[in-house]
Amino acid sequence: MTITRRRHALKGALVATAVAVATATVAGTASAAGAAELPVQPTFEMYGANKQTQELQVWYPVGNGGFETIGPLGNVSDVADIIVADNDNDGHSEAEWTVYKGGRLDFWSPDSGSEDTDVVGRGWNIYTTVLSPGNIGGAQHADLLGVDKTGVLWSYLSYPNGTLTPRVRVGGGWNVYTQIAGQGDLSGDGKPDIVARDKEGVLWFYKGTGNYKAPFAGRTKIGGGWNTYDRVLSTGDINLDGKADLLARKSNGDLFRYLGTGNAAAPFKAPTKIGYGFQKFNLF
Repeated sequence: MTITRRRHALKGALVATAVAVATATVAGTASAAGAAELPVQPTFEMYGANKQTQELQVWYPVGNGGFETIGPLGNVSDVADIIVADNDNDGHSEAEWTVYKGGRLDFWSPDSGSEDTDVVGRGWNIYTTVLSPGNIGGAQHADLLGVDKTGVLWSYLSYPNGTLTPRVRVGGGWNVYTQIAGQGDLSGDGKPDIVARDKEGVLWFYKGTGNYKAPFAGRTKIGGGWNTYDRVLSTGDINLDGKADLLARKSNGDLFRYLGTGNAAAPFKAPTKIGYGFQKFNLF
């Protein structure tokens, strides 16, 4: 796939820059804190498809809470979602699943020995939401979650080549949520967490358990008013402070960041506007 080759080539160059920024940031913080070591949190790119042209755009975190954009990279009118993963636990994405509107699921990683993706499975259009908050099963590699059209949440454990174990039913009732997001640890305990916004605009926090059969503890309320946003998503730790963050877009295209606190009781700081014009894109 030409698009796959182009975005991975660009990713390599920008990840090198991000690593340099991250090293400087962590070193400075550690020095100021008496050589304290920050926990490693993944830092991921954000993808988007232009609603008019269906061209792929990529935004890479640059370490200060902002993004550098590259694109367009080619037509992705058949793509429903792109899900990135940090499978070598270095804090940066190097693997990704692509969910196609027709239901095909592909996977790519540097271990595949090719710039093309491999088909993992089909029938994934039964899910309204597919995401990877990280490693939910205790192994090294990131795993997948899917919410089907009846509202049942399912978990899949991943192998190094992106193939998946048979799904496990987590529970029903997840169709009360209009947005589900999470990539990384929001509570500081080393387990990936997620947040979910319900139809009334309330955002809820689900703390990770490390048990793939029951990957989340009971929900706790973060706060209301989140229906002011038409898209809520996570790209991990965008300011490289060792805490996972959240992004939210208003219908007018304004993009806000919610920096993480590492505190499950109040996981996010007050929002800061970091961009505009994002209404032009379907954000992945």
